[in-house]
This record gives sequence, C-alpha cells and structure tokens, in this order.
Amino acid sequence: MFGDYFYNVSRDTGLSSFANVVNGGKKDFNGVQLRRINFTYDYDISESFTTRFRLEADQAANTSDGKIGVFVKDAYLQWKNIFKGSDFIFGIQPTPAFEASEGVWDNRFLEKTILDLRGVVATRDLAIALRGRIDSEGLFKYWLVIGNGSGTRPETDKYKRFYAHIQYSPIKQFTATLYADLRTRPEINDPASTSNPPATVTNNDLTYAVFLGYQERGSYSAGVEGFLNSRQNGTINNGELKDRKGIGLSAFASYNFSKEFAAVGRFDYYDPNTDSDSKGDSRNWFIFGLNYKPDNKVTISPNVIIETYESIPNGRSIDASVTPRITFFYTFL
Repeated sequence: MFGDYFYNVSRDTGLSSFANVVNGGKKDFNGVQLRRINFTYDYDISESFTTRFRLEADQAANTSDGKIGVFVKDAYLQWKNIFKGSDFIFGIQPTPAFEASEGVWDNRFLEKTILDLRGVVATRDLAIALRGRIDSEGLFKYWLVIGNGSGTRPETDKYKRFYAHIQYSPIKQFTATLYADLRTRPEINDPASTSNPPATVTNNDLTYAVFLGYQERGSYSAGVEGFLNSRQNGTINNGELKDRKGIGLSAFASYNFSKEFAAVGRFDYYDPNTDSDSKGDSRNWFIFGLNYKPDNKVTISPNVIIETYESIPNGRSIDASVTPRITFFYTFL
C-alpha cells in the first residue's frame, strides 16, 4: 500500500482548464489519498506451471458512486521452460516497458516511471508472451508480447499491440535495455484525398525506448531513460497529414546514508508533440524526497513534486505546479 498527505501550494489559477498538471487538483487542494493497494496471490501448480492473481484498489478506479474501486491487475499462467531458457505466459500480465527501469528506480511508491506517468505504454495487457535468455549465461534476455492493446479491459476490436524488449546485463549492477512496440489502430481518412470515398492512411502508434541503469543495492543507484512515441498521420498541418511525435527523458539517482535514510531525486522532460507549430505543451518535472525506513517493510517519505511548463503561444508564462507530500508505503509480506 502507498498513499500520501498532500497539499497543492501552487497552481496557475489563470488556466483552470490546463490539463495533466502534477498530482492534479487546484491550488490549496489537499487531503489524504491512497494511490495504490495491491493484494497478490501466487500459486505454484507444479515445477513447470505457476500462476499469479492480483487485485488492485486505487482512487483512479472509482466506482459509479465515487468510492475507491477494485480491479484485476494480474491474472496469468506461466509455463516455465517451455523450451530451454524461456517461459510462456498467458493472461493479464505486465508489459515489458517497465520492469528494468522500475527495478533500478526502486521508488515506485513515490511515482511511476516516465512511460507510465505519461500514459505512453500501459503497464498491463491481456496477452501471450515469451521471455527468457538469449545466451547460456543470461547476459542477454528477451521479452516478446502480443497483446490486445486494451490494458486490463476485454478485447473489443481486431487491432493488437506488439512488444519487444532486449536486456543486457554484463555485470549484476548494470542494466541496459532496448524497447519497442507497435500498436495497430484503424485507418483514417486522408483529408488531402479527392477520391470518393476518400483514401485512407495508417494511424498506428510506434514507441521506442532505451534505458541505462546502475544499482548498488542498499547503497546508491542512478538511471536514465528516454523514449520516442510516434502516431502515424497523427496531426494535420496545412491540410496535410503528418506524423505526431512525442519525446521524453528521465534521469534519477538515490543515495542511502544508512539503512534507515536515503535521498532520492529525479528530473523528467516531456513534450507530447515536437512539431514546431505545437507550442505550450512541453514540461519539466522534478521530485525530491527523503526516505525514512523505521522498519524494513515501512517507508515514510517527505517529498515534493514540481512541474514547470513551456509558455503558451501568446507568450504568457505558466506558473509552476508545486505539491509537497508525506508518503507512506508498506508491504504485507
């Protein structure tokens, strides 16, 4: 479980409709929030088959009457060593974009990694997957997934999402990954077409990401992650379709002063549309925190999230969003 007491001390009050600000909510909005509660049951059917069932409750999954909702986060069967060094997974399962970076970041209770935070890739999909070692020593690992592209929701169309992930770890402390996925989508009409009916063009999503991380567990860690996301024919310029491209970069570090205290910081840059005609949408995101562990299974973290914004096209600057929090995190096991 993790949640916070938070207080939005700064917002741009002149832009009440400005979307996607840090932590949400208006200036002076404050309260106690539960951002995540997970309950997980793992069961080994045999040496070859294992299963996981996980329920999640969070305030984003509200029920019709506004109460905190519960949904199925994981529900999969894993066939170990379906062939030498590789496992087969079926069901609602993690997608490959997060495991390595989240493992080095190791502060998920403070915030999601950038691909998740900006909604570029869903953390789960109803899918089939193969993952395992490429070489006998396990220096190179692969992860291939074919999913519905609908997250934890049932499939409603014929379009799919294809994921590929390669991980390289020459030493225990260092990890490098390459990630890519293709999300197929329905074709759209070409506004420049003069035919009847109009010609159609592709509208698929392509995402590429790279991550480099180093972690000396219990001592310090650092990592950098970058991605490029492209929607084919996703924007119109002078009556013509062209690709819409978004980019993101994240850099973080943490240092343990002792078993009880650690400092953590992170910087993200995100621009959902890099086109020169698209202004006022890029942002810089910062988090700084001090983690205190009074028990091995409990962390209390005073932290602050700051988000600054590119000026909007008329030249008006946007006031930064600032939210200090006290975050509480504990595990049941």
